[in-house]
Amino acid sequence: MFNNKTVHFIGIGGISMSGIAEILHQKGIKVTGSDAAYSNNIKKLEENGIHVVIGEDVTLVEKADIVVYTAAISKDNSELKKAHELNKETYERAKFLGILTKEYENVICISGTHGKSTTTGMIATCFLEDEKNPTIQIGAILPKINSNYYVGDQKYFIMEACEYVDSFLSFYPTSEVILNIDDDHLDYFKNMDNVKASFTKYTHLLPENGNLVLNYDDENTINLDYPKNVNLITYGLKNDTDLVAKNITYNNLGKPEFDVYYKNNLITHIELNILGNHNIYNALATIAICIVYDVSIEAIKKGLKEYIGVERRFQHLGVYKNNILVYDDYAHHPTEIASTLESAKNIKCHENYVIFQSHTFSRTKEHLEEFANILKQFDNVIIAPIYPARETNIYNVKETDLVDLIKKDNQNVIYIDSFDKIVEYLKEHLQDNDLVLTVGAGPVNEVGLKLLEQ
Repeated sequence: MFNNKTVHFIGIGGISMSGIAEILHQKGIKVTGSDAAYSNNIKKLEENGIHVVIGEDVTLVEKADIVVYTAAISKDNSELKKAHELNKETYERAKFLGILTKEYENVICISGTHGKSTTTGMIATCFLEDEKNPTIQIGAILPKINSNYYVGDQKYFIMEACEYVDSFLSFYPTSEVILNIDDDHLDYFKNMDNVKASFTKYTHLLPENGNLVLNYDDENTINLDYPKNVNLITYGLKNDTDLVAKNITYNNLGKPEFDVYYKNNLITHIELNILGNHNIYNALATIAICIVYDVSIEAIKKGLKEYIGVERRFQHLGVYKNNILVYDDYAHHPTEIASTLESAKNIKCHENYVIFQSHTFSRTKEHLEEFANILKQFDNVIIAPIYPARETNIYNVKETDLVDLIKKDNQNVIYIDSFDKIVEYLKEHLQDNDLVLTVGAGPVNEVGLKLLEQ
């Protein structure tokens, strides 16, 4: 439906926007874009022949037939204002992606407060292993394709579906995975009831006999008022579910393996190459979708064993000096950090150091005590400057608030006001066989990368 049209993306460097732009470009559609700052995503777009400007250029809007923008773009953006002035066909990113999904026979949407990128990556890997040639859109870099997108055929579209600002309500899913529902993005949703109401609306997007995969160990998920005319598949470790993992063991690096039972029958044994109990849940969700679409057991086993995670999800960055392991994790909600802590504790080390950068002032204020209660369980805690993202600090919260709470139970906590200073602190204090872990959705991973450059 976009043939012979030029599509201009405002904010093209975003992880989702860049993927959508590349999908269109590979379909032969002319694409241009702009963004406020240069990034690796933009570098890749340019290398693939897409014209991108840094800043704003209204002439690109004038030449475009369709203009796509992200929710983060200001209404005062000159390109967006020009698009409205010229009555151009304009779409917010999620709306446009939803329209794009209409062209696919099977649209598999992976949602949930935590684990979306990981599970999307797992499912995509298994489908690729089974040579199903899916189109993929994911909110992180997947090593198997070295990208956040992959252009396959029109039969399968595997995509990450985010709930923020109700984005996933713009899609047209034939299958949905709901991994969990937690109290996140309260700057938009305001309260938990609104979060659950949004997920309920999402389930009602499914067609009759569509597929709904639910985590039945998550209380908020199982209490959704989902439609009863869908094909429901449940999974978990605790409750009575269709799909369950049993006989779970961990190796010295904390990587699990387990038997998988479907409707009380043993179907396979799975070995994961990533850490943590939470990834057993993600693997079960993956297996459920693979069962729906007849992915072979061999492809599931191989795909999950070879899957090494997506970028910034408990990613091993390297080794510093004498066996000091350096990891990075995108966790930015207390529940996610609790999973990160569990994974870290399963790695044998001398002492661990966590460098935490809270993401947005509103989330810091909302979860201040929860953050402190989890972070205090690390051996050593370094608090980095809060990453504001889209916000200004109208919440009267500061980094030392978190330090003061942690210090009540753990004296080994400090606030350091720059990444460079954090690196210097680590160089002075780290000992052989320590573990360094950067945590947060902002650019805190730069600490680990800079440390490894030393």
